[in-house]
Amino acid sequence: MREYLKVGQILKPHGVKGEVKVYPLTDNSKRYSKLKKVYTTKDDVNYIPIEIESVKYVKEFPILKLKGIDTVNDAEKLRQIYIYVDRENAVKLPKDSYFIADLIGMKVITDEGEHLGEVVSVFPTGSNDVYEVKSPNHKKNILLPAIKDVILEIDIEAREMKVHILEGLI
Repeated sequence: MREYLKVGQILKPHGVKGEVKVYPLTDNSKRYSKLKKVYTTKDDVNYIPIEIESVKYVKEFPILKLKGIDTVNDAEKLRQIYIYVDRENAVKLPKDSYFIADLIGMKVITDEGEHLGEVVSVFPTGSNDVYEVKSPNHKKNILLPAIKDVILEIDIEAREMKVHILEGLI
């Protein structure tokens, strides 16, 4: 399970005082108002905390003022960098909801015990998400709707998803 969750990408500097415009990767961009710090990384191993001094919004885009980033040149260095939160400060999810980062790479097993593959992507569709599974036994990736008839069990700790393949799904 990942300790840090990707919540946005810095798009560009905003103004002349070191603020940055963020493309939110969450379903509610207003959550940035509650954050005290975010993390950046260059290698997915070492995460560097950066304190948030203020948050404002332009349309749905958060504008962050980060401590120590005081000029346009400072902000420019952060362009295209992803920002993360630690799991402790992540939004609490309702029952049977999962962070995409926890699903990616998860092993998928059918209710008949067949290894189907692993989750490589998650697509929100409005009514339910769709899990894309890369399978060594199929030419094309398999798309599984995230509905109770198909997704029987998700074990985050074991990194395993048990599924039922409905007729015509594959």
